[in-house]
Amino acid sequence: MDVGGHEPIGRGSDGKRHWRESTITEPGLDSRGNVFFAAIEMTRMPMILTDPHQDDNPIVFANKAFLDLTLYEEEEVLGRNCRFLQGARTDPESVTELRNAVASTSSIALEILNYKRDGSPFWNAVFIGPVYDTTGNLLYFFASQLDVTRRRESERSYLQAQKMEAVGQLTAGLAHDFNNLLQVVNGNLELAVARSSDERVLRYLESARGAAERGAKLTGQLLAFARKTRLDPRPVDVSECLNGFADVMESALGRKVELHFSVRRGLPKALLDPQQFEMAVLNIAINAKDAMPGGGVIELSTARVKLNGDAAARGLSPGEYVAVQVRDEGQGMPPEVIERATEPFFTTKGVGKGTGLGLAMASGFVQQSRGRLEIESAPGKGTTVRMLFPVASSELHDLPQEPEKRSKAASSGKSGAHILVVEDSPEVLALAREILEEVGYRITTAETGEDGFATFKAEPEGSVDLVFTDLVMPGGMNGIVLAQEIAKIAPDVPVLMTTGYNEELVADGPLRSGLDVLGKPYRRSDLLDRVRQALNRKGDGGPRRNISDYGSAEE
Repeated sequence: MDVGGHEPIGRGSDGKRHWRESTITEPGLDSRGNVFFAAIEMTRMPMILTDPHQDDNPIVFANKAFLDLTLYEEEEVLGRNCRFLQGARTDPESVTELRNAVASTSSIALEILNYKRDGSPFWNAVFIGPVYDTTGNLLYFFASQLDVTRRRESERSYLQAQKMEAVGQLTAGLAHDFNNLLQVVNGNLELAVARSSDERVLRYLESARGAAERGAKLTGQLLAFARKTRLDPRPVDVSECLNGFADVMESALGRKVELHFSVRRGLPKALLDPQQFEMAVLNIAINAKDAMPGGGVIELSTARVKLNGDAAARGLSPGEYVAVQVRDEGQGMPPEVIERATEPFFTTKGVGKGTGLGLAMASGFVQQSRGRLEIESAPGKGTTVRMLFPVASSELHDLPQEPEKRSKAASSGKSGAHILVVEDSPEVLALAREILEEVGYRITTAETGEDGFATFKAEPEGSVDLVFTDLVMPGGMNGIVLAQEIAKIAPDVPVLMTTGYNEELVADGPLRSGLDVLGKPYRRSDLLDRVRQALNRKGDGGPRRNISDYGSAEE
């Protein structure tokens, strides 16, 4: 076709387009056409021209940058309408906008999902506009392209992170209130069981307790997703840990699943909570089992990974990590499912076959451990879930350990000790008071941190043996601040905290795990055991961790 006095005859071995003089000159075209085509050919921006005078408006010119972008050869492009770049996930409304713009010979700029020759998608920032000659006759449609996939993915990741953070905040707040409700339900059911001898009534009560405990487990999973679980991180050999609970996993997965271990010895220790780690691996493995209804192989492997330049792209700091992989031979997941796989309550399983919290909990735990959870999958090709955990540095081996468990015989339950109970929920406060008074403790109560501190100061010096306080309370004094203020005037008085929402504990890293905290909802026996342990710390004459050792709540 005529291109203003010069006609393309193909590319030479040097990759450059060669031209020859045309014997036909279209009206309105002058020698500037040579410069026009040469400029389009040389630019690094992908560009094409289409001929609206031919049927289906085919491509009649494509520069090398366009071919490099789309991976097509020139002969595969010329003579075809641009729709060959569209695919399964191309937005039909965007396509309609493009067609309407061409039909009305107007310009348009938009971003559309296109596909390369190898089938890989890319986000294409397209500008299309008509090209006229000097007399106003329409000659071509010009289209420039720009691969904006990286920007779109960054925006999508940012929006997804914002969405998940908002969901996490909502989830954690609901879990806090729900745990307080469960504490009242569980506690009163325990008291009712202890006071009933009717077997039928006891069955009813036990059934209600079972349901309440399942609710508590669900709340714990929600907190794990929201990254508000109180972790006890320590240096852990993940290979040894996986081998240690292999029997539990095999029992949970059933006979149809064959479990293969490919764990490396001598790996550096990872900084994580081993109990939560085991739960995360088990949840991922159960998901893998469900993806193989007819059975199959699940492979657990460990490896050492060093991240340098690619660390930032994964949202991690450069350095050494320990990778734990769970790979299955299941049905696999399409990209749109992978994007939502770690959202709470999202599941592709049938009704009643899953809560949709397994991967959400695992992802929350890994993020809270300052690592990353990655999913690789494709339909029909199985799924690999990879968890990356930071390697424990040498100084973290000296993290404070949890208080040593003491037997019930170590101290008397009816010691007559004086306990100050601080709790903003009247129902939970009444329940704790009844449980503690029932075994002989003397109880004083307060409903805010400020009132609790004022009450403590008003008591005769040395008369309060233990402060049992909620961690999250309204006003300016939460449980941590209350403990710090009490430690200033009475450093020997132990403080036992309780909470169903652990944001303050996870905000400043692993040292927070050294605080003496009883999670809600707690059992009557748990409360009495932890109270005895705390009272024993006061009288054993040994060193006791001070609340000030763990930094202020505002840090």
